[in-house]
This record gives sequence, structure tokens and C-alpha cells, in this order.
Amino acid sequence: MSTAMIFVGLILSTILATASNSWLLAWLCLELNTLSILPFISKTKHPRAIEAATKYFLTQATASCLLLLAGTSNAWLTGTWDMTQMSNKLTSTTMLIALTMKMGTVPTHFWLPEVLQGSTLLTALLISTWQKIAPMSLLFIVSNNIQPTFTLTLGLLSTTFGGWGGMNQTQLRKMMAYSSIANMGWTVITLTHEPKASMINIFTYIILTTPTFLLMALTSTKTLQNMTTMWSTSPLATTTMALLLLSTAGLPPLTGFLPKLIIMNELVTQNLTPLATMTMMTSLLTLSFYLRTTYLTTLLNPPSSATSATKWRQKMTKNKTMILLPTATTSTFMMPALIP
Repeated sequence: MSTAMIFVGLILSTILATASNSWLLAWLCLELNTLSILPFISKTKHPRAIEAATKYFLTQATASCLLLLAGTSNAWLTGTWDMTQMSNKLTSTTMLIALTMKMGTVPTHFWLPEVLQGSTLLTALLISTWQKIAPMSLLFIVSNNIQPTFTLTLGLLSTTFGGWGGMNQTQLRKMMAYSSIANMGWTVITLTHEPKASMINIFTYIILTTPTFLLMALTSTKTLQNMTTMWSTSPLATTTMALLLLSTAGLPPLTGFLPKLIIMNELVTQNLTPLATMTMMTSLLTLSFYLRTTYLTTLLNPPSSATSATKWRQKMTKNKTMILLPTATTSTFMMPALIP
């Protein structure tokens, strides 16, 4: 009963934050959202989980302080808490830093890999997807008042650090965290020029990440070593996982390529071809560790000697597989047809 109430509070706080038009109400809803997710992070009562919950709370509290500071300063300058009235460059920049800190972009990204590693797979799914909706909606509202140079710099740094950070990771949750950082870079980089493209990118990422985490949870897959034996649990789920990883990496003609194509087109249209080229090159870093993971999942057989240890796990039931796979397959193939 208590878990259900906390989950309802998590959903309602996000909906109210996205529907609010006052910075005071938005700050209040974001605080409620933070307090609702903390019990899920610390539910396992493991020291790493408690550490993750503490890091998450401190980071979100700092971001909320910056958001309240920016909102209060803007209200003092303009006489209103209205979100659309942010003409001051300092307040809009402070608001951008606060909201990007909540989502986990460079340079305020260090908390995300540690928090995901200390959480369960389902909690990591919530942090990587649902918790980004409210801050992203607020950024969409103030996108026309944000300095373009600042968002372009944050976007390029996020795609670069996200790609480099995930290169040597053996823990899948940390790898997905750095993938999230890189994806947020793609989202922020066109926030001021074409905010609709940013929203398409973030929601495409959510659609692809959700079945990926669910497949990991159903097959108890947490490391690259576990990926080598995933085929023994469900060959069909293994194939779907490989397609989801490649789609998240942005490999054409899968779904994840569409928002990247739209963003590249917008950058070139704005005469930012050098920046578009550098961003495209940083995406190769993300593609490299996703290709490595896909190779371990589908093309590599584990050692078959009697001395090699294989992690035991319960096999997926047929019902769970049949419920999840249509969702994953649809999210992998549904959007390339929209390309003109």
C-alpha cells in the first residue's frame, strides 16, 4: 500500500510539474518528485543503495536551490512567477544549469553513473526515463530565453564525455548512465534552435530505453559477462536486445537514427556544420561500446569448460517474454517510416 502511494506521488508530481506555469509550483512539484523516488533507490537496504540515495538527494537538493534562486530572482526583476517571463540572461542561465543538473548533463553529470549503479534495474529505469520528463518539459518552456552558445557548448561536452565515459565500462547500468549523458547532449544541443527536435529525441530515447532495462531485469543481466550467456535464457530476447542497443546507438535504419538525423539537419540549417561534424564524430564513441555489447550478446559463445563459472538465473517465463517483446520490437522499428 505504501509503495503504491509513493508511486502515485511520483506520477502526480511529474504531471503537475509539466502542467504548471509558475516557478514556485514547479519547484514544489520537483521537490515532491525527488522525495518520492528516494524510497525506491534505498529500498534494498544495501550500503551502496543508501550511498546512491544520499548522492541523488544532495544533487537534486542543490539543483532545486538553484532553481528556486533563479525563479525568485526572476520574480523580483519582473514582478511575476510566470515561466514565460524570463528575459534576464543571468536568471535564464541559472535555470538552465539547475534543470540540466537534474537530468544529468555535463558538467553536472558525475552523480548519474554512481546512482544508477547503486540502484536496482527497475529503479535505474525510472531515473533514466521518467525522472527526465519534468525537467525537460520546463526546459522546453524557457527554450526561447536561453543563450544558444551555452546550450551548444553543454550539448557537445555531454556527447563527448558520455561517449568516452562508457568506453571501458563492464557494468551495464553505468554504461546506460553514460549513454543517457550522451543522449542528453543531443537533446540540449538543439534546444534553442529547434526545441521540438529535442523533445522528439528525448522521448525516442525513453521509448528505446524502457524495454532495454526491462529485458535486463527479466534476464538478471547486469554486467557484460552476463550478456555472453543471455542467449541461453531466451534467444528471442537476445536478438531484440541487440536491436534495441543498436537503435539506441543511432545506427540506421533503426528508430534511434531518426532524431539524430533531424538534429544534424537542424544544425546544418543553422550554419553550424563544424559543430554538427564534431557531434557526429562523438556519436561514434557511443556506437563503439554499443557494438561491443551487441557482439558479446549475439556473436560470442561463453567458455564451455567445467571450470568456468556461469551466473545462475531463473529462466524467463513465456508470458513475460510475449508481453515484453512486442513492445521492444515496435519501439525498434516504428519510426524510420516517418522519414520523408
